[in-house]
Formats: sequence, C-alpha cells, structure tokens
Amino acid sequence: MDKKWLVAIIDDELDIVNLFREALHNIKGVSIFTFTDATVAFEHFRFNNSGYVLVISDLRMPDINGLDLVYEVKKINPSVRTLLMTAFEVNDNLFQEYIKNRVINGFLQKPIKLGELRREVIKQINIFRKSKTR
Repeated sequence: MDKKWLVAIIDDELDIVNLFREALHNIKGVSIFTFTDATVAFEHFRFNNSGYVLVISDLRMPDINGLDLVYEVKKINPSVRTLLMTAFEVNDNLFQEYIKNRVINGFLQKPIKLGELRREVIKQINIFRKSKTR
C-alpha cells in the first residue's frame, strides 16, 4: 500500500477548514487533517511529523498565531512545506524574514478561490516530493 502524505489545515473558523477539506479531499496520495485549535494541530504534527508534507495555517488565531505555529513546525521538520493565509494586509519585518529564511513557503490571501487553493497545494506537494527524491 502506498504511503499517504498528511496535510493539515488550521483555521479557527470551522466553515473554512470544512470547505478547504472538501476542496482538497480527493488529491491522490494525501490525507487531509483539519483543526480549529492551533495547539491541537501542533500536537498532532509533533507526533506525526514524518508523514506531513504540508501545513496550511491562518495567520491570526487565538492562542498561537500562524507565524509562531509554522516556525515551531519547521523546527521539528524543516522539509515540511508551509503556507500562511490571511484576510488582512501583511507588511511586517518578521513575516518578510520568515519568507526569506524559508520558514514560510507560500502565502494565500483570503478570500481564496478553491481552484487556486487546490493548485497551490498540489504545487507544494510536488515540490516536497521532488525534494525527497534527490
């Protein structure tokens, strides 16, 4: 049986994670996990990090913001791909530093068209897979 790669979607809005899971559920070889609590998502990632290919997180959430979450994810598994999403303007030095240092591999501006989400997720998975075959 082929290994299923894991993708996490983290957003404090249940409607968004459900919509994104539905849009991505039939990508071959991928299992989608959704979380409305960043702390729970991080614990799941910590225990399953070698199976993860991609973590998609909202920027602004209670408890842990998306920047802090992806920073911690990359400390555990630097090869996992990360996408941040937000409906707000982002123009700060920490965000730019994280992009430069490859803590963040991509950015999604809300509202996100589901086709664009799907294309970006497939692109990130392909980048991950190519890095694993080198």
